Amino acid sequence: MVLAEFSIFPTDKGESVSKYVSQVLDIIDKSGITYQLTPMGTIIEGSWQEVMDVITQCFNTLEIQCNRITTFMKIDYRRGNESRMKSKISKLENILNRKLHTGI
Repeated sequence: MVLAEFSIFPTDKGESVSKYVSQVLDIIDKSGITYQLTPMGTIIEGSWQEVMDVITQCFNTLEIQCNRITTFMKIDYRRGNESRMKSKISKLENILNRKLHTGI
């Protein structure tokens, strides 16, 4: 299972790029992949192929409209099919014996 945190946005469209980021989020949401939106990026979870397919679709959508695109990605792979998006946080909360403020 892959956890990938990424952000992708054009750098040639001025100060506000919400119009383009919303297109990316539309792709992610419609893909059916598990995701967590954050103010600075999005975390998606699935197989390597599922995750890369979604990120590629996001890039392809922006590429048509933009001359310059910046992408940041962090990828964590762990063998198995168990979802870790929330379990990683739960494990830390158990160790600390308290609920953490995560926005989830």
